[in-house]
Amino acid sequence: MSTITLADRIDGLLPQTQCTKCGYDGCRPYAAAIADGQADINRCPPGGEDGVRALAALLDRAAPPLDLSRGQPGPLMLAVVDEAHCIGCTLCIDACPVDAIVGAAKRMHTVVDELCTGCDLCVAPCPVDCIAMVPAGRAWGVDDARQARERHDRRARRLLEIAGANADTGAGARRAGAPLAAEALRASPAAAEPLPPAPAAAEAGGPIPSSPAADPAMDDAASRRRAAIENALARARARRMQ
Repeated sequence: MSTITLADRIDGLLPQTQCTKCGYDGCRPYAAAIADGQADINRCPPGGEDGVRALAALLDRAAPPLDLSRGQPGPLMLAVVDEAHCIGCTLCIDACPVDAIVGAAKRMHTVVDELCTGCDLCVAPCPVDCIAMVPAGRAWGVDDARQARERHDRRARRLLEIAGANADTGAGARRAGAPLAAEALRASPAAAEPLPPAPAAAEAGGPIPSSPAADPAMDDAASRRRAAIENALARARARRMQ
């Protein structure tokens, strides 16, 4: 039987935007650092003052002011790609911590609104400045946090598997230090989470092939993800035709 640790409980109070503004590589490492006494509880801009107070209550301590040097709290934002200027470099795909960007090398990219956490990690790497952050027009909820955590964890596991496979074949040395997310998009559809469609099918508006699901719940989640990707690509095609 699994035991819920203090880090688990802290992680459950974090927003799971995986923005790294706290100085750690995601919400879980930040939670572990807080549990170990290595980080203060006020370093999460997306969580805001409410998040600080929730963590303070859990840890039975006074709530310090939010550390504004880490960023300003505010409404949920979404990344939007200007497809007319996108060069298909895949750097934004490499940067996205939750697989919310659909595309392939030298092909137009688009952001699946329903999956974007507003972390803005995709903005800086873009060499043509074609990504902007815009208000989402909705609040970030508990279900959003849960789903973002799951996508982040699946992506991390997938990249570890790819890194291991590359090391076994010698490709790890060849690609040492290089981002793995672009390669992850070309991984087998039997991975833990269904991957975006092949570029030809996506551009043609054709169906996205499904992958076997371990159980009905996973199949339903995969169907929702495929539908979200199809909708995002349809919106992108419509914008290009205007």
